Amino acid sequence: MPDHPAPLTPAALRAFALRTLDRQPTLQGALDRMGFVQADPIRAPARAQDLTLMGRVRGYRAGDLERLYPTLNAEEDMLPNYGFVTRQVQALLHPREPGETRVEREHPGLLAEVRALVQAQAELHPREVAAAVGRGRVVNAWGGQSAATTRALDALHRRGEVRVTRRVGGVRLYGPAPHLDTLHASPLTDAERVRGAVHLLAALYGPLPEASLGYLVGLSHFGLPHLRGALRGAYRTALREELTGAKVDGVRYVWPAEWDPETRAGPRGVRIVGPFDPLVWDRRRFTHLHGWTYRFEAYTPAEKRQFGYYALPVFQAERAVGWANLKVAGGELLTDVGFVPGVRETAALKRGVEAEVERYRQFLGLGTETPKG
Repeated sequence: MPDHPAPLTPAALRAFALRTLDRQPTLQGALDRMGFVQADPIRAPARAQDLTLMGRVRGYRAGDLERLYPTLNAEEDMLPNYGFVTRQVQALLHPREPGETRVEREHPGLLAEVRALVQAQAELHPREVAAAVGRGRVVNAWGGQSAATTRALDALHRRGEVRVTRRVGGVRLYGPAPHLDTLHASPLTDAERVRGAVHLLAALYGPLPEASLGYLVGLSHFGLPHLRGALRGAYRTALREELTGAKVDGVRYVWPAEWDPETRAGPRGVRIVGPFDPLVWDRRRFTHLHGWTYRFEAYTPAEKRQFGYYALPVFQAERAVGWANLKVAGGELLTDVGFVPGVRETAALKRGVEAEVERYRQFLGLGTETPKG
């Protein structure tokens, strides 16, 4: 792997990483540029996918992705976590061979019944499938209980036999997936698929430590379950021949060869980003570049939390300086902001935080706060 010709400082690498927050004029433009947006159902103050897209689409409002999804080049799928991909990226993921599922073992023949039902309809709600087929409940991926028909729909979706047509109140509706039938008939080669996946991850999360890219490639076996070995091989080839890198404070970073870290002006102002945003997703990079450890604590007992239930990292220029907990209550956006030790709470920082919180009000449809007094 060729190294960048000039030494890079942590400050230069931080500024380089913030290039991901360039805003696009349209939602489709942001999806095309990113290729993958991680999803999460927690809404605090908005879902992860909306928080990520807010920073990358001008005028984006919470719920725009769900509302516009039927008109977009976008599909729900898995790489390296569950989220939204363009159909060009989805072509890397199918045909998929996930193996036999629990619902198939516990309910033989159910997938065939559900498959026939979906293929006969343009769109079905899971409740309609359950009413038509039944079959009780089965343990889901989180150890809880789900309707067997819902798990059957999940299995067919993973295999590319059905697609998510849209969501209603957060619930996925399903329908036929003719575009995936075309992919199955004329798929990319395995080599093209795994190389494309590795390069997508390097571009979406880069610049990132070499070890972190390896971890993301490992996670991608969920999206490409039968190509684990090929993924690792594509990762090694990319490191050796295709990506560019540099050592910063003894940590080797990698990024796509066409990127030039010295062509970007330093970022300005204050930004508040979501915990699943590519800018902060890699905690190894975050700790190394910003000098403190950020934790996602939604699943941490309240008495053990340091930052809060759903703390959002706060950036000033290129540096992460603190975190914000934002909560909608009674039509108001309640804010609780904390800063890491040593950060000077200057007037410029306070104004920047206030402006960013106002941007969140607009994003959440709360309008401008009425001045008090």
